[in-house]
Amino acid sequence: MSSYRDRPRNFGIIDVGSNSVRLVVYEAAKRNPVLIFNEKVMCGLGRSVASTGRLDGKAMEQAYSALRRFTALREQIGIDHLVIAATAAVRDAENGRSFLDEAERICKLPIRLVSGEDEARLSALGVLSGTPDAQGIVGDLGGGSLELVPIGDGQVMQGATTSLGPLRLMDISRGDFSAAGRIVDEGLEALPWLRQHAGERFYAVGGVWRNLARIHMAMRDYPIHVLHHYVMSARDAMDLAQVIERLGPKTLSQIPDISERRIDTLPYGALVLQKTIAAMKAREVVISSYGLREGILFEALSPAEQAKDPLIEGCRDLANRLARFPEHHDEFFVWTAPLFAPDLMGETAEQARLRRAGCILADIGWYVHPDYRAHHCLTEIMLAPFSGVDHPGRLFLARVGYHRHEGKGEPGFVGNITNLLPEEMNQRALVLGLALRLAFTLSGATTGVLPRTRFRATAKTLTLEVPASLAPLIGDVVTKRMQNLAKALDRKGEIEIS
Repeated sequence: MSSYRDRPRNFGIIDVGSNSVRLVVYEAAKRNPVLIFNEKVMCGLGRSVASTGRLDGKAMEQAYSALRRFTALREQIGIDHLVIAATAAVRDAENGRSFLDEAERICKLPIRLVSGEDEARLSALGVLSGTPDAQGIVGDLGGGSLELVPIGDGQVMQGATTSLGPLRLMDISRGDFSAAGRIVDEGLEALPWLRQHAGERFYAVGGVWRNLARIHMAMRDYPIHVLHHYVMSARDAMDLAQVIERLGPKTLSQIPDISERRIDTLPYGALVLQKTIAAMKAREVVISSYGLREGILFEALSPAEQAKDPLIEGCRDLANRLARFPEHHDEFFVWTAPLFAPDLMGETAEQARLRRAGCILADIGWYVHPDYRAHHCLTEIMLAPFSGVDHPGRLFLARVGYHRHEGKGEPGFVGNITNLLPEEMNQRALVLGLALRLAFTLSGATTGVLPRTRFRATAKTLTLEVPASLAPLIGDVVTKRMQNLAKALDRKGEIEIS
């Protein structure tokens, strides 16, 4: 039996940033990157670069220590390909080159010193890899810099890197918050093109801004604790930022959703967010968990792999791990299509995409105790590590998984999620879930049966046509589940043996 470290193709990135040094390890370089290890050390390399021009000696020693550990973990984990990238603090410091020389000696690998322009491009590329239809401005807030890049139609446009990172602001302003505000104003005024994107979305990348989103979630008692593609209105984000700006470290430390390591930088990050939203007149703020590191990984993929749909690939990856017959989803997708034909529910291209994803995930809960399958599927899908889907789409898929096991019931164990989706979307999830529930019962959860049957609908009836050779498969449970599906479509259910 092979051990974990025998698994090939792990892809790792060490990100030497202005505030932290982080190792992330992905299972492989693929369209849906599955994170298998993530550790960061808050070194604060960029804390005094603005005032002294140099990386702090103590911070450098902390970074070296982290690099020694991460290098040892490369061997222990079995990282097949490792990229080490250094950003703003190292590239701007007088002693950045000497730091890199020692870091390369420790790691025994070359370190990629990312330029400001390249950092902006990679961050935007990372956002697009996780949100292919993103349209607006990407803002990647690191400790020493803020990258601002327009994106749209799957393309990264010319952006800018600024010195508006929280650590640098704290250093330049000497802790004077009003002075920091003036510095941010001046920096953003130098980017008049921001106003050309008024009314578009602002895609926020960076740990400080993710902390703000966690606070917003807690304030709303929001049940989906997934930061990626969490959306705040511009007004909400600005109001929250202004509150955080006024709170001192002691008060901030008492807020449970704030990381202790972010307390000193959070007000400055909030200041930058509030002023950036105002400068571009953003419509909404979308949190992206994808940024520089995911951009590096995406860049390493082949064009064919880059072109794949991240949601579909993520669902396939989960089904390959958990479903009995992962290939079953093709049958489900074709079999359920008549229910969503124009004369029944109808569907857009995006709705068909979500239906395909729901079909792929249909069997991921089979191994769980029957009493808990519906709850398990709902939470598994709500929290699954895939991208390419917004929160309404994620919740739709979760509800499909729930109804596939529970029938028409409503989940109550995660709070009120019914009102998070439009009624039409809830109904669509119910119909697909009930159809999949019928499919598994009719086929005995095996392949080859469904293609021999088909739905036929009229204005008043929904009929399932079954060949005579499969007639013995029709029993009370199949009949009942067919009737439940038809009822959800406001029709009478019939089974016709032909």
